[in-house]
Amino acid sequence: MNIDFPFHFDALGGTAAAKDDDHIREMIELLLLSGPGERVNRPDFGSGLMQATFAPNSPEMATAMEFNTRACLQRWLGDLIDIQTLRFSADDSTLNVVLTYSIKATGQRVQNQLFELGGLP
Repeated sequence: MNIDFPFHFDALGGTAAAKDDDHIREMIELLLLSGPGERVNRPDFGSGLMQATFAPNSPEMATAMEFNTRACLQRWLGDLIDIQTLRFSADDSTLNVVLTYSIKATGQRVQNQLFELGGLP
């Protein structure tokens, strides 16, 4: 059973569960939105992507974050997913992250998950 995130109760008053593919997407979001040092006993968990929202946006910054994020995804979720594509683009004050991956257990390919983060112009 996968616990749904954020934690809440289901209609019967028990802990809400998530399907496997939903749970994997939630884990990806947690990894992307956590900063290194935020997690107790896991000081190296997180991508640092949220700190990038406060940095000036540029193609160079997007490339550096793409490299860092790919390494984080492979380290923490490499046993669950295979990254097909990971693209970062800097558009004005928005950093767009497009991720396509396949779930190793089922072989199911998840198409174009988009994550948008606002930054400084």
